[in-house]
Amino acid sequence: MCDKVAKLFPLVVKVVKVLIGVPKEVAELNEELHRVEGCINVADRMAASAGQGNQDEDGIKKMVKDLREATLRIEEVTDDYMITEQQQNPHDHGCIAVLYAASNFIKNMIIRLRISYEIEDIKSSVVELEERSKISGLKIQSTSCSSVKWHSLREEAWYIKEDKIVGFEAPTKKLMGWLLGNKEKRLELAVICVVGMGGRGKTTLAKTAYDKVIGEFDCGAYITVSPVYTVEDLLRNILNKMCERRNETPPKDISQMDRKTLTDKVSNYLKKKRYVLLFDDVWNHEFWNEIRFALYDDNNKSRIIITTRNMNVADFCNESSILYVHNLQPLSKQQSLDLFTKKAFKNGCDEDFMKEVKEISSKIVEKCEGLPLAIVAVGGLLSKKNDFSEWQDVYQTLISTLDMNPNSTGITNIIGLSYNDLPYHLKSCFLYFGIYPEDYEVGPKRLIRQWIAEGFVKPVPRSLKTLDKVGEQHLKELVDRNLVQVSSFSIDGKPKGCRVHDLLRDMILTKIEDISFCHFASDAEGDRSMLSWKIRRLQIATKSNDHLKDTSIEGSLIRSLYTFRRKKLPEGLVKIIPTKCKRLKIFDFEDNWVKYIPENFGCLIQLRYLSFRNTKVRNIPESIGNLLNLETLDLRGTFVSKLPKEINQLRKLQHLLYKHNISWNDGVKMMGGFAGLESLHTLHKVETSHNGGELTKELERFMQLRCLGLVNVKPEYISPLYSSIEKIQYLEKLYISVSEDEGSIDWDCINSPLPMLQKLSLIGRLERFPKWIAKQESLVKLTLWYSNLTEDPLKVLSSLPKLVSLSLSSAYRGETLHFQNGGFQKLKRLVLKSLSSLNSIHINEGALPLLKELVLKHIPELSKIPSGINHLNKLEVFDIIGTRFLCSGVGEFP
Repeated sequence: MCDKVAKLFPLVVKVVKVLIGVPKEVAELNEELHRVEGCINVADRMAASAGQGNQDEDGIKKMVKDLREATLRIEEVTDDYMITEQQQNPHDHGCIAVLYAASNFIKNMIIRLRISYEIEDIKSSVVELEERSKISGLKIQSTSCSSVKWHSLREEAWYIKEDKIVGFEAPTKKLMGWLLGNKEKRLELAVICVVGMGGRGKTTLAKTAYDKVIGEFDCGAYITVSPVYTVEDLLRNILNKMCERRNETPPKDISQMDRKTLTDKVSNYLKKKRYVLLFDDVWNHEFWNEIRFALYDDNNKSRIIITTRNMNVADFCNESSILYVHNLQPLSKQQSLDLFTKKAFKNGCDEDFMKEVKEISSKIVEKCEGLPLAIVAVGGLLSKKNDFSEWQDVYQTLISTLDMNPNSTGITNIIGLSYNDLPYHLKSCFLYFGIYPEDYEVGPKRLIRQWIAEGFVKPVPRSLKTLDKVGEQHLKELVDRNLVQVSSFSIDGKPKGCRVHDLLRDMILTKIEDISFCHFASDAEGDRSMLSWKIRRLQIATKSNDHLKDTSIEGSLIRSLYTFRRKKLPEGLVKIIPTKCKRLKIFDFEDNWVKYIPENFGCLIQLRYLSFRNTKVRNIPESIGNLLNLETLDLRGTFVSKLPKEINQLRKLQHLLYKHNISWNDGVKMMGGFAGLESLHTLHKVETSHNGGELTKELERFMQLRCLGLVNVKPEYISPLYSSIEKIQYLEKLYISVSEDEGSIDWDCINSPLPMLQKLSLIGRLERFPKWIAKQESLVKLTLWYSNLTEDPLKVLSSLPKLVSLSLSSAYRGETLHFQNGGFQKLKRLVLKSLSSLNSIHINEGALPLLKELVLKHIPELSKIPSGINHLNKLEVFDIIGTRFLCSGVGEFP
């Protein structure tokens, strides 16, 4: 017996040492991760320079794939270790909990032992890859995050929307003439086709002209079509966007309507209106025949714009409509050089350096063959380089790439060059755009939070910047390099939507396939292949759940799952996800018709990003409390009304987003408060009617909040609420509503300004206008609803230095609003709604100099167009809804 113990003892000692050494091994492995990432970046560039079809290229691509697999294994073993550590800390100390803890301890030790062996295997793989890399001429070296330069992010210059597009001045003027019909006596509906090859700037030209004339039409919409579309979705899109622009509610049950019903709805909506529609990126020549019956022609100069690569599309339009065609030509040599200079030197440059690179600039521009996309891509690349030798290297690389790939287009090579020049941390961020469907417009916040959940965004050493701000910088860099387009802007100039050009997406999809970045599961014929258990990202565009039933992904490594199909997901598919994909970090249900969440969702302990936005979900299971790593929970546009008390266990939750699917002013009930959500940055919108006192006290602990929305706040909580708010120094957005039944409230109880506050919405009756609002020098957007003020609020608000958007709804009981000379110098959008006593609006010269959008809605006593409206030289949109003007006022339009 003693001999057996003696033999067993060294083995036990060895196991104990292994278990004790796991934390150190994990830390060392993560240091190794930086070195491997550096090698991947070098190998990527070597593969590109080897040339297509070259044996060396194939070998290096294989190595890149293996290196990426090694990095993923490192990340996964690190995640396993972190989960094991989390599960060792029971909150309950009762007898049963102690027994459970003992059992759990043994399980965790076994897991730790497995992790140790996995680490040894990964290290062996890295050593082998390192030997292979030396043979290939690579050198694994450190590219620690600390070496990544941090650029300060100035909010006011985050993204710059350029009004002038080089070389498009004359074509824009031509299109505007056709759109407005200034020289045409014919009143019929007309179609304008912009035709040209990919990368020539069709969308840019058409959108520029559209934006300039939209104010002359009663309504309009910009619709992306692309190769794959359904007529039903197009018609829904038209209705939704028309209603959105006119601040109207779309028809009920629009998602359930069939094609004929939708056609009738669109046609009826367009009656007696002069409208303009931009259909971007049309491929199918049958498109016009499928859509034209819904476009009612009231003989009032309505216009349709179509961009296409296919001249046949224009020919088919000609058979049944008045047609104008603009065949977009390449830029001239001088125009190309002007555009290149604008992009390459956008950050400013020494004139001597510009002279030094003048000759090489001309050579580079010549290789772009007059294609704007190629010019802005290479210009964006060179804008990051301030040395002549770097410019020379880019040119030589471009020449050699074109020589080695004579059968590919120049633009493809230039785009590839821009991708290869990206630092490692931006490559995955850029490839991520390939996961979204073609021409998909993704919101920056959604995108950045998914990057964070994937681990693409790392903390910047010695910086107080949040990961969201670091992610914003990553996106800005991609935009600066002209690899990502900001496709829509909010009124304050911030990006609302981003996408990549079709040609860039084609290149992205090739890269995705090369490195197995993502798998796409659809109902397309031939796409029923068995899924590999090594798949990390899966995009589902199928009604079937056969892909996930496949036994080959049992215990799969899928970390991100996306569904972009606006159809009802099979209940069976939703149920098996937690059992099949236990390593999920991202689950994006947005815009799908899922109705419920199974209780077993709680086993997705690694989940970081979970979105049910715009779904039919009604209840959140108690098991949500098990999602200890969840960072974002998006419940906007759902039917959820309350959250279980277990949500307080989510100590890493940063963004809790809520908006009811029916009532805009309903908040979600926090059944157990939110005291345990210690990492919160966003809390919007929360119902306070049932436990407002507790919630108000809990707010004092959340000094890191950036966005706060509270609904149905009672009067007795206003003072302590603002006492807490004053302490939240990073607060950027604040939404507070008080029930109409509670009477007038004195909200003037903040003594000092909130230095970071940019957006403020106050809903409820006011005893008087809160003076503290006038001290908010960072305020960009202000919304006042149901205030019932008797004094004119414009006197106080007119001097706010950064105010861009102002909305007053049932906020003022006076008869006159007077915009004084010099007031509202930055305001671009003004909405006046439901002002029952208002009968006159006066605008002095020098007031509202930048106003672009003026909305007057349901003002029954207003019988004349605002006096001085002719002073608004920047006005583009003037919406009048439910307000009747005397005909004599029409002549006052500018």
